[in-house]
Amino acid sequence: MICGGLDIGGTKIEATLFDPDLAPLDRRRLPTPRDSADAFFAAVADQVGWLRGRAGGDLPVGIATTGMVEPDTGLAQTANLPISGEHMADRLTASVGRPLPVMNDSMALAFSEANGGAAEGATAAVGLILGTGVAAGYCVDGAPAPRFGGIAVEIGHSGMPARALARHGLGLWPCGCGREGCIEAYVAGPGLPRIADHLGLGRIDAPGLCARAAEGEPGAERAMAIWADLAAEALEVLQLTIDPQVVVLGGGLSQMPGIVDRLTAALQPRLMAGTPMPTLQLAHFGDASGVRGAALLARRIQTGDLPWTP
Repeated sequence: MICGGLDIGGTKIEATLFDPDLAPLDRRRLPTPRDSADAFFAAVADQVGWLRGRAGGDLPVGIATTGMVEPDTGLAQTANLPISGEHMADRLTASVGRPLPVMNDSMALAFSEANGGAAEGATAAVGLILGTGVAAGYCVDGAPAPRFGGIAVEIGHSGMPARALARHGLGLWPCGCGREGCIEAYVAGPGLPRIADHLGLGRIDAPGLCARAAEGEPGAERAMAIWADLAAEALEVLQLTIDPQVVVLGGGLSQMPGIVDRLTAALQPRLMAGTPMPTLQLAHFGDASGVRGAALLARRIQTGDLPWTP
């Protein structure tokens, strides 16, 4: 069955059309309206209309988005889109003619990779996005895990353990959520320049630090080692609470050379004795994995393989 997905972030709404084997056929990108909910849903309707036009008729369409939709109320909650407090099913029905299934982008990553990707066959799989922010999604036996409040394993806004901050002489850095000391403040993309600045290297971005570490610069390598140690603390939190068999890495930082080996080496000594070591993998479907997961969700709902209440 042909299907489509929307990948919605703070800067773009990307529509992708997939063939029955979930291979991408075509894609189209629009900028994300940030000024009003009306403009936002008009852009979503434009993209859904484009998918229908390319498919030659209606088709299952799913949405992967930053933020979340509360399961009980259907209300959107997100810091990066102008739709917090909006009832998604009502607004989508008004704009595209029917409600569409909406999934957090990290849950969509996990779902995609647990079905034909890097976590295929895993009983418990986490999709961990390391990018501008840090977020995770969780699948059990290839299906999205139920969540009480719709929170998609918000590891990024858990507190960084004090022992990790003490090891590196780090203070409580502010997070975009308005609190201090969140894992995201240290491990997300902006965290690397902060670590470099803390070491007296200046605010060097991730590509620059990687390049300088590869050239053997001790300061850059130390910054990368501190970042990996802090990221390993986040991975240990996931392992002690969710116990995934596979952790699939996505997001911009997942493209850093050697990241799987670096994080594997950092995590192993952090784990408590007897705690199983998860397999760390890069997302098989790369940047397209989240939108693929959204399209797969819509198709599974259409065929009755997954329950859904809008």
